[in-house]
Amino acid sequence: MSDNQIDGSGKKSTYKALSIGVLLLVAVMIVGIWGTFKFVEEQRLRDLRNWEVRLGIVADSRAASVDDWLRKQEQAIGTLATNASLQVYLTQLVIETAENGNSIAEVPEAGYLINLLNNQAVISGFWEPEEPQIRANVARPGRAGIGLTDATGKLLVSSGNMPPMNPTIRAAMAKAGDGEPALVDLYEGINGDPTMGFVWPIYAVQDEGSPKDIIGYVIGLRTVETSLFPLLFQPGDTLQSAENYLVRRDGNLVQYISPLADGTLALARKLSAQNDLAAAFVIENPGGFAIASNYLGSRVLVTGRALTTAPWFLVRTVSEKEALAETDQRLSTMLGIFLLLIFAVAGTVVAVWRHGTSIRAAELAVRYREMAEQLKERSEFLKIVTDQQPTSIAVFDAEDKYTFANSVAAEGLEISQDEMIGKKAASVLGPEQAREIIEMTNLVRLDYEPRSSISRLKASDAGEADRVIKSDFVPLRSTRVNSKEVLTVFQDISEVVIAQERREAVLRDLVSTLVAFVDRRDPYSADQSRRVAIVAAAIAQEMGASEDLVRTVDIAGNLMNIGKILVPPELLTKTKNLTKKEMEIIRNSLFASADLLEDVEFDLPVANTLRQLQENFDGSGQPNGLVGTEISESARIIAVANAFVGMVSPRAYRSALSFSAAVKYLLEDADVRFDRRMVSALINYLENRGGRENWKYFSEYKDADPEESGT
Repeated sequence: MSDNQIDGSGKKSTYKALSIGVLLLVAVMIVGIWGTFKFVEEQRLRDLRNWEVRLGIVADSRAASVDDWLRKQEQAIGTLATNASLQVYLTQLVIETAENGNSIAEVPEAGYLINLLNNQAVISGFWEPEEPQIRANVARPGRAGIGLTDATGKLLVSSGNMPPMNPTIRAAMAKAGDGEPALVDLYEGINGDPTMGFVWPIYAVQDEGSPKDIIGYVIGLRTVETSLFPLLFQPGDTLQSAENYLVRRDGNLVQYISPLADGTLALARKLSAQNDLAAAFVIENPGGFAIASNYLGSRVLVTGRALTTAPWFLVRTVSEKEALAETDQRLSTMLGIFLLLIFAVAGTVVAVWRHGTSIRAAELAVRYREMAEQLKERSEFLKIVTDQQPTSIAVFDAEDKYTFANSVAAEGLEISQDEMIGKKAASVLGPEQAREIIEMTNLVRLDYEPRSSISRLKASDAGEADRVIKSDFVPLRSTRVNSKEVLTVFQDISEVVIAQERREAVLRDLVSTLVAFVDRRDPYSADQSRRVAIVAAAIAQEMGASEDLVRTVDIAGNLMNIGKILVPPELLTKTKNLTKKEMEIIRNSLFASADLLEDVEFDLPVANTLRQLQENFDGSGQPNGLVGTEISESARIIAVANAFVGMVSPRAYRSALSFSAAVKYLLEDADVRFDRRMVSALINYLENRGGRENWKYFSEYKDADPEESGT
């Protein structure tokens, strides 16, 4: 065979091998490109699923807030509809006006119903401040209020700001005629304010509740601009284009019933319910997720929820551009890098990978060995530090197993620190003691928020004191996937709590002694301060006040008359009318009470409360002429309680007033001397919490406890 033949045969073999190599490389490149595009698409779909979850969480939260608000409004009106006194008085009012031909002003029950409606309107939010009258003194219709009608829908009485009746309200009344409460759906009220409400049927007392027994309706209307619409805002929302709004179906249209981000007012926009409209998708598929067009035609990610209390839908959207900008940029970069790598290193990837892997493995082995040594040193240091602490410190994993425990945590247990690691809390501490720990660690893992609790452990022996343990639970963030470790710290605070309880008991004994001393000097107003404290505490609790505020009005009320020790006894027991100067001496005793208690450490603003008792809500009081909320809440509460007790209690120079008369005087001075909210809370306690029965002994000259008076 010649050299040329050999060369030709070698070239053919080389070309064949080269062709096979090129084909294999092309095949690898095609598979790589296909795999890259598939991977990018899967990543984008996964990000969309993540956005579905994120939007759904917000939609659930806002829908729950709106539903809860609607239920509270409905219940506020329902409470009136089932009020036995209202049913009786409305029945009488209907009889007097419809059957006997009397005017509403001639029926005594009308006044009680108006006061009740005004009171409930203020408490439940169905009330708006009256707007200034125009120059022609033409009365403006109200924007919110509560009204009562007869069975035909004729309005009989209402609160002071009741809006006028309209077809929307009449339609709701027609639905309520079937015996069930009805929603007054959102409509444009006075001045275009978005307004809604509820209608409840009212039955005669002891009737069976069928539609034929309906004697009238209670209608509650209120604006929602500042109460409902703010609930659509999601706290902590950092998305620029995110938006939550409410919609409802209007025939073949979708009506946007809440304000929109582009400045459109509530109820001002309607669009065709086309398939691609985001709001139309939510109405047809509540709970679904899609990419659609919003009311401006922009592409958005959308999900929503149907409300349970109203025929509305909550829509949650975010701009597709903003939501997927980072995803698209990341995936585009990833796609470019992958394609570049495929074309650039396709021929040498295997060799480079093998060589790089061996070098990297050696480097990682050295690095992991160094990290293990550092971790061991830090663990030993952490153990030394925590073992010196007086508190019990432990760490629990997701299965409530110990991953760390200091020496204090192992004290009193028949197991060492090292043996505790890997064991469950129940097996080390016992089921009862571990139950509270497991409940708290599970709560911390839900939202990664620290929590604390205080537990009182009953002493096993009668001679021993109870133990009070403060427990802190802190989530430990970790780079490990699904790491849900919780750090627990248990501290014995028994001595601190017992000392505080002793100080509280001494303070109570001191207050009781001082009050008894004052009562002995002023027999005609004996126990007045105690009664003021009782009424003030009831008002504070009716308003849902904090525990500190309730304690403040209780202590300040009991001590308000301590300054009377500086008033001459003959003035306190005088049976004739007091002179102006003598009244001034009595009033100044309140300032004397504040001065006497100025340096006593109560941990509560007792002295400051007493110093403001003669301030008036409109600023006409003394000593500093404070106005409205410049007066402390505790002083505003005690001022109402003191005036009420003073009027319903007999004095040496006059007899006691009735509860109704006292309430009338308080209402006349509301927003002048007194805060109307406190007056409303007192009236609600008297009428709906048994206050009249509980306090009827106030009218007796000699005070007796409710048990002694048969109450």
